[in-house]
Amino acid sequence: MRFNRRAFVGSMVSVAAMRLLRAQTPSHERSPEWGSPVIDCHFHPRPTLAANLAHLNGSGCQAAYLLTRLQSADDARRFMAQEPARFHGYSVSTDVSAPDAVKLLTAAVQAGAHGFGEVKYHVEADGPEMRRLYAAAAELGVPITIHFQEVPHTPTEGLFNTGFKRFDKILKAYPKTTFVGHCDAFWANVSADYRNEEAYPRKPIVRGGITDRWLSDYPNLFADLSANSGNNALTRDPSFTAGFLSRHRTKLFFGSDCSCADGHGAGISQAGNPAAARLAGKCVARETLTTLKANTTPELFRTLVWENGHRVYQLMRG
Repeated sequence: MRFNRRAFVGSMVSVAAMRLLRAQTPSHERSPEWGSPVIDCHFHPRPTLAANLAHLNGSGCQAAYLLTRLQSADDARRFMAQEPARFHGYSVSTDVSAPDAVKLLTAAVQAGAHGFGEVKYHVEADGPEMRRLYAAAAELGVPITIHFQEVPHTPTEGLFNTGFKRFDKILKAYPKTTFVGHCDAFWANVSADYRNEEAYPRKPIVRGGITDRWLSDYPNLFADLSANSGNNALTRDPSFTAGFLSRHRTKLFFGSDCSCADGHGAGISQAGNPAAARLAGKCVARETLTTLKANTTPELFRTLVWENGHRVYQLMRG
């Protein structure tokens, strides 16, 4: 076979051009690592744009929904202005016991926030402080993301939004409020035998847990699959996972709540939570996305990691 030098050189130039084009293409515009674009709907912003992008790029996520304290709302808006394709919205939270909490949160929504959250304070979930937020969220038409925790992670941490087993009364009382459940008590209660005895039970799930039932029974209850708590619920009983995800395909969406620095597990896992040591040195986003991928069809995976988050939080796609 005769060697065609001109054709060979031409092919090498084409390959080099393709490599250069790929190197210049932003990572979020390339073929998705997970087979679908992913929005991380439980992303606590880092101090700088570069640090935020490091975790998104490292974990293979195309976009994020930022959960921020009220005093950091300006940072969230700045990140969205700098990278609108990567940051699709944000929510805000403030001390719910403050007399002007509702006024402040309402003003934040009017300024561009898409919801309340993550609401994480030392109150009862059905107490007066939270009830006024539920009413305001309904009036404004925005979701509220709630951290339910009945077991302390450290001796001095305390509990947050307690009384989850009574929360069906709230779901009935505020039918126009969109609730997004998150954290230990919410996810441990997928099992019918949970009694607040530990933050992250690993034994097989007893079917009929209230979280599972309420996601079916109440149109206004949704959940993000974030943190060690969400990952734990998806991995503790492999015989449960695929059916649960399929059963609640319109109610669940991906989030990470990951503290690692690079999307590969560097730094502190789960903010140093000792009960979550099984994820030490790992990226929670990657661990949960891997589990979701293994337990869904490509269509359902995309629904959970891209479509549902945008729909529930009413986000524009950058």
